[in-house]
Amino acid sequence: MADTNITPVSSSDSLATRSNYESSGGSNSGRRGNPRLTLDLVTAGRWHLSFLRSFAGSLFLNNTTAIARSIRRYEELWMPLIAELSKAAPPSDAPMILPPEDVHWIWHCHCLHPESYREYCASRFGELIDRPAIFDEENEEYAFGRCREIWGLRYPSEPFDLEIAEDDEGGASGGDLFAAVARCGSLYSHFSDPFVSETVYLVFARRRYLNFLHISRRFEEEKGLRMVPTSDILLMWLTHQSFPGSYARDTEGMGDLGRRVMAFGEAAAAEEAEATRRVWEEAFDEPYERAGAGIDPAASPSRVFLNWEAAEADVNRTYKGLHPRFLVEVCVFFKGRWQEKEVKNLDKKFLRLRTVRCHREMKIDQPVSESSSETWQRTWHLYCEFGTRGIALELRQKEIGCLRNSKLLKSVVFQWNDLLRAPTLTLTREIEMPVTAMTSITPPVQAPYFLKCVPDRVTDDGGAMISDVILRMNRYRPQEGRWLSRTVLDHAGRECFVIRIRVGRGIWRRGAETPTAIKWEDRITEVREGPWKYVGGSVGTAPGKVVGTATPKKKDLQEKKATWCLSTGKAAEREETTV
Repeated sequence: MADTNITPVSSSDSLATRSNYESSGGSNSGRRGNPRLTLDLVTAGRWHLSFLRSFAGSLFLNNTTAIARSIRRYEELWMPLIAELSKAAPPSDAPMILPPEDVHWIWHCHCLHPESYREYCASRFGELIDRPAIFDEENEEYAFGRCREIWGLRYPSEPFDLEIAEDDEGGASGGDLFAAVARCGSLYSHFSDPFVSETVYLVFARRRYLNFLHISRRFEEEKGLRMVPTSDILLMWLTHQSFPGSYARDTEGMGDLGRRVMAFGEAAAAEEAEATRRVWEEAFDEPYERAGAGIDPAASPSRVFLNWEAAEADVNRTYKGLHPRFLVEVCVFFKGRWQEKEVKNLDKKFLRLRTVRCHREMKIDQPVSESSSETWQRTWHLYCEFGTRGIALELRQKEIGCLRNSKLLKSVVFQWNDLLRAPTLTLTREIEMPVTAMTSITPPVQAPYFLKCVPDRVTDDGGAMISDVILRMNRYRPQEGRWLSRTVLDHAGRECFVIRIRVGRGIWRRGAETPTAIKWEDRITEVREGPWKYVGGSVGTAPGKVVGTATPKKKDLQEKKATWCLSTGKAAEREETTV
């Protein structure tokens, strides 16, 4: 367990300040009266994400019968058992034992409502029942195995694993606990972005959560308003709550945070969100929402355009020729008023955003008058290839002339590697007194592949391009067959696949031979993995590895339908489909 003093941390802190912060869990911090974290939230947060992911898409979450039976198992079997084992365990040390998966989920959901859980434990067992902090797979397997043995001895008539029959009517689906479990069914979707599990992001989230706890007292003055956590802070808060003993010790004396902080699943009022932003910015002089840390992550453009869920399985493990892409989410903020004696000079100035490397034609301009604000304003929100290395912000002035239309006044650069080394994934740079720019990014994650299909030379039955070069290599032996060929390129321009479609038969030597069109049933389509093997200039042969074929079986011209036999090249992996 790591003891950490809860003190505010700004993204502009010096290295010395950050070092003092990291070591502030010493005895001196206790004399300042600040609470401490007794839980390693970075490790716990990663475990929490893995736990939620294991239930994502599970039929159990939408089965009221299963949930009702699991609640009964939780209340009547598990809680009396763990309460008995907890009394026999050393003080402040939860037994190293974990319940069945369905009961574990109910226990987790109950713990996410700390006040209700404390009252339940106090009224029924006279003490708070803690969950064990088990983050290692081997220890977790041992804890499940140990529970299975104890469960079998204690409840011989109750199966350890939940069994649901199709005709099982189940029990009632009411009560506060059932409602709490139902609300948690969509919890993982709130944190499903792939960068959330990265260590650097979890460290960033932990720091912001500490700051969040620090300003939570200020909301006591905001009558009738609640704090609205961003997605990173919410993850840390829920992770903290899921271990009731640590949460109770760490938040002692802070009052009921549940009454001052908006819970998961509740709609945030615009007034509450704005009040949270205002209090945060006044306390730390930095924007509240960052790249990858928004109040409503479901509204993020990445969820719509990048399709992270489909990209979880890296096809590059199978097709080595594909060049993976890595993206970072980037937010650029500005704060300050431009100081100009003459308004006309201000009108001539503008800001330009460019990438450090590649995409030299990308120039996003913004008038300086629209980038002037007393509070932090997000000016640009974009997604960049990690290979661009960073972004450059240029302050430019319009000019009239034949050779150039603007003059560079100042340029500041934000390198991705520098941002990743920053404690909160943000850096600030001064553009012009007193205007400051801040850039925030997410850790780079592998994104969906970009593929482009371009026409190429006609090939023969063996995969060689129809060419004099091939004829000479084969001592003028005729090339048989005609296949239309296409080359598939990735985003870096590398050749990944060659697609060939058989369209004719016949030979080609050097004369006037004309190929004969084949029947539709013989129009085989094949996909070969790898680049062309060039033998002379742009002439070459297709790669030898066939990773997929499509052979037409039958065609209905009236209904405009066709049946194809699809194969991965292996005899055992074939299927038919109608299109």
